[in-house]
Amino acid sequence: MLTRFDALVARSWFSAPGAPGEGSDSALDDDALRQRYRSIFISDLHMGTPGFQAEALLDFLRAHPSDNLYLVGDVIDGWQLRRKWFWPQAHNDVVQKLLRRARKGCRVVYVPGNHDEFARAFIGHRFGDIEVVEEAVHVTADGRRLWVIHGDYFDAVVQCAKWLAYVGDNLYEFTLKLNRHLNRVRARFGLPYWSLSSYLKHKVKSALNYVTDFEVAVAREARRRGHQGVVCGHIHRAEIRDIDGVLYCNDGDWVESRTALVEHDDGRLELIHWTGSTAGAGVVRLGARSAAAAVASA
Repeated sequence: MLTRFDALVARSWFSAPGAPGEGSDSALDDDALRQRYRSIFISDLHMGTPGFQAEALLDFLRAHPSDNLYLVGDVIDGWQLRRKWFWPQAHNDVVQKLLRRARKGCRVVYVPGNHDEFARAFIGHRFGDIEVVEEAVHVTADGRRLWVIHGDYFDAVVQCAKWLAYVGDNLYEFTLKLNRHLNRVRARFGLPYWSLSSYLKHKVKSALNYVTDFEVAVAREARRRGHQGVVCGHIHRAEIRDIDGVLYCNDGDWVESRTALVEHDDGRLELIHWTGSTAGAGVVRLGARSAAAAVASA
């Protein structure tokens, strides 16, 4: 059921063209200055929280036009907004950038996740030329079928013990707050950004087992449905690899990792990490899969 809060958040997201921030893009919006991709997949922005790296995402979107843009869930963090409203101008600028991108001819597809589950009430509708769907199937330039989902349906904690998921979310937000303070100190000493939460997740065996179980479960369901690959988010761990003959792709997040999955014109998939504000110097390439390395059709 759509609550009054859900309707409020929806109005913030699906606002009319011309809202503040509409004309804030610089000359970098000239596509001739950009690295164009056939498709871009991003998820776990968590707009409405202090952890969302809005300026970095704006720079990334300005530097990388695309024919398709998939928003793979947790775009808005309704869980945190219910506790405390946080919506600075930079977050509104991102919304307007996405709306403007859709108006300029890019196909923008929004697959809601668990943190923005309010948007699932709008599945099957279009807002500002943005499609809202429960899941999607993307066909790459080389003919592979990729199942596009957020991934929370494969999370037993979210599905069976939602109260525990809320507790974990609060702990994660606390870790991110510590992380921001820690990195301010590191910056004063000229040290690079370091993720405390990622470090903890890699050190805790149960967390690693959870991630592995999640990845395998998603890949198996994709194969059962007849797809050659899957693109998801949810666990904030960017990855691209083969799992039992299925191409598993997780596009990461824009709270810590600032990663995106991109498709080139030839169908090659690549995971990239955005580090700056210029197309050439701002990208670290984390991994790629070409048609030659792709899994066989199911």
